[in-house]
Amino acid sequence: MREVEDRFSPVHDRLFETRRRRTGRMIAYRAFAVSVFGCICWILFYRVTVPVENRTGLVMLILEIWFGLYWVIRQSLRWNPVWRYTFTDKLSLRYKKDLPRLDVFVCTADPVIEPPLMVVNTVLSVLALDYPPEKLAVYLSDDGGSELTFYALTEAVEFAKIWVPFCKRVNVEPRSPAAYLSSKANSGFDSAEEEEVAKLYKEMAVRIESASKLEEARLNYSDGFSQWDSDATGRNHGTILQILVDGREENEKGIPTLVYLSREKRPEHHHHYKAGSMNALLRVSSKITCGRFILNLDCDMYSNNSKSALDALCILLDEKEGKKIAFVQFPQWFENSTRNDLYGSMMRVIANVEFNGLDGNGGPFYIGTGCFHRRDVICGRNYGEEEEESQKVQEVLELEKIKPLASCTYEEGSQWGKEMGLKYGCPVEDVITGLAIQCGGWKSAYLNPKQQAFLGVAPTNLHQMLVQQRRWSEGDFQIFLSEYSPVWYGQGKISLGLILGYCGYCLWAPSAVPVAIYSVLTALCLLKGIPLFPKVSSLWFIPFGYVTVVVNAYSLVDFLWCGGTFRGWWNEERMWLYRRTSSFIFGFMDTILKKLGVSESAFVITAKVGEEEAAERYEKEVMEFGVESPMFLLLGTLGMLNLFCFAAAVLRLMTSRDGGELQKMGLQLVITGVLVVINWPLYEGMLLRKDKGKMPISVTVKSVVLALSACTCIVFL
Repeated sequence: MREVEDRFSPVHDRLFETRRRRTGRMIAYRAFAVSVFGCICWILFYRVTVPVENRTGLVMLILEIWFGLYWVIRQSLRWNPVWRYTFTDKLSLRYKKDLPRLDVFVCTADPVIEPPLMVVNTVLSVLALDYPPEKLAVYLSDDGGSELTFYALTEAVEFAKIWVPFCKRVNVEPRSPAAYLSSKANSGFDSAEEEEVAKLYKEMAVRIESASKLEEARLNYSDGFSQWDSDATGRNHGTILQILVDGREENEKGIPTLVYLSREKRPEHHHHYKAGSMNALLRVSSKITCGRFILNLDCDMYSNNSKSALDALCILLDEKEGKKIAFVQFPQWFENSTRNDLYGSMMRVIANVEFNGLDGNGGPFYIGTGCFHRRDVICGRNYGEEEEESQKVQEVLELEKIKPLASCTYEEGSQWGKEMGLKYGCPVEDVITGLAIQCGGWKSAYLNPKQQAFLGVAPTNLHQMLVQQRRWSEGDFQIFLSEYSPVWYGQGKISLGLILGYCGYCLWAPSAVPVAIYSVLTALCLLKGIPLFPKVSSLWFIPFGYVTVVVNAYSLVDFLWCGGTFRGWWNEERMWLYRRTSSFIFGFMDTILKKLGVSESAFVITAKVGEEEAAERYEKEVMEFGVESPMFLLLGTLGMLNLFCFAAAVLRLMTSRDGGELQKMGLQLVITGVLVVINWPLYEGMLLRKDKGKMPISVTVKSVVLALSACTCIVFL
């Protein structure tokens, strides 16, 4: 799938090599990009020189200037892509069992939205990594302070004594028991031992789920629960710290260290969400195992490739380039995506093309999961300073002396959240932290192995996806307007290509405004009979037609090259439209209101569970609406507006006695028609479906009224 050539000949002592795209393919792409840029200039020249009879020409000029500039900015993501290939056999020969300590941070926050059994599977998958167990430690940060989650972890410890040795003896992949055993259940177990392991896992799962339903965790396990006060809640409790397995020395079962932490929470203190959780983990782990490197994972992101740690260390421990690299980022893939990726969650082109382009410009973003960090860099070591030897950990652990490191007041007057650890004050704390590290002189690296390293859970309904995208776009736009904006903060610190790469994502939210205006203006002017583009027979039509056809054709080819399907591409195009006309608009407004001091950003956790009927519809790739939402109202109004305007235009065209109407309005008719076709699942949900996943009737009525009102106003103006 990847046509690449060596950047340099492999050197015998290198732990990885970097390859670039073949020259022929690169030349072809650049020729395509230059041709599109030429047509963009031609379009702008047309807008400036050709007079129009109404004021829409100026609006279209402003919109197309934005689209042209944004397209140019995003070319940095494709101008210089690189791919990295690791030599784990050389790493193993060189270090044998003398690999550095690795700490894995798994973060969870809500036992309802993030079920304990799912969290346990992630923990078990990393406990079984292909790594010396005495050098590996797994920390679970439970920001919900849930006794159920703690109970599930204690159950996992007992099962790990069977699961971890079994994985390494049989070379199991993936090492999440739920994922592995469910795949084997369909094809049949290979041995009696495997069947016994499956039985033990099922028994554990039943106990955990029963405890979750009955809330009787205390009855099954008493030791450790003494740290919970009787009146403790998820937002008001002291620090809870428990070492469930101390595996710092080799043990018979080969189980790595496992630690549970729920940092102190008090209503009067801001806890800084996931960033605060990560920083508490950094401090606490420094006194227990103090891994030189850190892997952080979301609680739904299990290890799908047991050698991912070795792959990352091939980059970080490489003697020639490794010392320049602060973190290694793996892509975020999902196990529950449908064949045609109904909600476009995989973002294939971003993972397979654009992040490789970022890597060629200095390194990918830190995206908050599936990332291996140097501990001392994320804790503030400056580029060029010598790496200090890892802090010697305590042989006898006194937990009561470690607990204050996770208290609410520990960070007061310190540099935590500023110059140390993850940065505070932004919904996408991961991106802003990675940017600050790169602006300090460090590089990052991107690894996308054939066997996906980590697999998570994608949103299974439209509202979840839009809420997630709203937070991402809002956070990225906040970075753009902050002191850490890549435009000024990155000047002279990172490459121009990387600055533009960051801007391509930071401008998601403001890019929504011209897209929405363009969509509405095209539809309403079609209804009114006002042409926005040259006649189809005019030479001026050529650049408009070329850009429309060729850019979309290239997008399709790109998507298919990344392993997608035609229908998957169509779904992704629909989702980009929905994000830009709902999530990103709200992300834009939220950011502006925050800047004006009117509101504050909120961190929303994406739900990882859903109803059974909704899950069945998701498997059948039927779009899920089901709830009232301002974002759905906006989508519904725009969808109905396009439908009404297109229907009126087709009716007018059918009654027209000459072909002048089609010549004059041809491109507008095509654009609005495509929007109508792409919105078909929306119309089904609003007008045809009867199941619980349909659009709420109140949203449908409001959308129709608003769309008709807009049509009526434009007709009588």
